[in-house]
Amino acid sequence: MHISEGILSGEVLVIGAAITLTGTFIGIKNLKFEDYPKVSLLTSAFFVASLIHVPVGPSSSHLVLNGLCGIILGWKSFPAILIALFLQGILFQFGGLTTLGINTANMAIPGVISYYLFKPFLNKNYFLAGFFSGFFSIILSSILVFLSLYFTGSFFINAGKAIIIVHLPVALIEGIITGFIITFLSKTKKEILEE
Repeated sequence: MHISEGILSGEVLVIGAAITLTGTFIGIKNLKFEDYPKVSLLTSAFFVASLIHVPVGPSSSHLVLNGLCGIILGWKSFPAILIALFLQGILFQFGGLTTLGINTANMAIPGVISYYLFKPFLNKNYFLAGFFSGFFSIILSSILVFLSLYFTGSFFINAGKAIIIVHLPVALIEGIITGFIITFLSKTKKEILEE
């Protein structure tokens, strides 16, 4: 779901960078020393998830795990996702440096929203809270990518629609994986799920 360089308008790039700077500032401001291992672990998970490709018709998509980052880290998912996307950009040429802001915003905003929507339900049903966080985050991220393309120019509307359609099965898979991970963590390392 990375947007490559040279596609988006300057306005969309500036707005994305401003959102990412703000979100990263809030995330770092709330970061405590004891959070470093948790943030590092989820940064790594987000980074590695992009290497797992899911075939969808003639194309393929990859896991993101921004819902997992979001439900566990909240605002701290902004710096985690920013670092992972930066490394993906310079190591694998996924996205790029000029689109780093908008790509981070498109991935981190759904994670933060998932934190507020689904974190309160963790103690009631770990699997369902994780499932809905993973599913919702992918759907919202694909919609945000669509909007980024839409506000750049009408000639990208069909590409934006295709991104949403291609990510529907990914959202389902990601929801299931996130649900199982959250359930597993609740049984083995419950303190990761707590503030």
